[in-house]
Amino acid sequence: MPLTDPYGQQVPYPTLSDTPNAQSGFEGVVKALTPKVVMTFASASVRGGTLVTPVEGMVTWLKDVNLLQLYDGSQWVTIAAGTQNWVTTPLASGWSHNGNNNGEWQYRVVNLFGEPTIMFRGAIYKNSWSGTVAGDYVLTSVDLPGWARPSTLRTINVPCSDAGSTRISLKLDIQTDGKLHLYGTGTNDKPQWIGFNGTFCSL
Repeated sequence: MPLTDPYGQQVPYPTLSDTPNAQSGFEGVVKALTPKVVMTFASASVRGGTLVTPVEGMVTWLKDVNLLQLYDGSQWVTIAAGTQNWVTTPLASGWSHNGNNNGEWQYRVVNLFGEPTIMFRGAIYKNSWSGTVAGDYVLTSVDLPGWARPSTLRTINVPCSDAGSTRISLKLDIQTDGKLHLYGTGTNDKPQWIGFNGTFCSL
């Protein structure tokens, strides 16, 4: 009769008195160990189709979003994110990077307190405020990729120059379709730069 490991993980191994059966012996070990190692899946949907009834304590790596997740008994929780390089935000026409010498406006997705989080850095400026000044602008020429989009609309405050503006902050909407939408500009609010250092929100 097979015995189990001394760590209480219920991994079986055959004894000398067991009838020799290589398939049965290895199968028991494989089935017991596989749920206890980090399992790799192409995506959450593939994982869901394979682990129909996950067990508390299972850990998986999702290749499409570079996330390490743990099943806590009721849901999959992110416990770590793979290294995400900073990506330069593609700007809409009329806007430029490096406002106030703060570098290019960039983003990346990291794991913060167990949640995928988008972080920003850098600053931008408008090439010219001539003509009619709109109250809002879509700042991106290309939408954020799917892995960087929030599940619902996220709104954050971003600082801006008080030179040329009666305000020192504006509103940035991070939309579910990947657009970055700025609000708060106007006839009396034409800041020389708009910053993003230290801004972030959960996805």
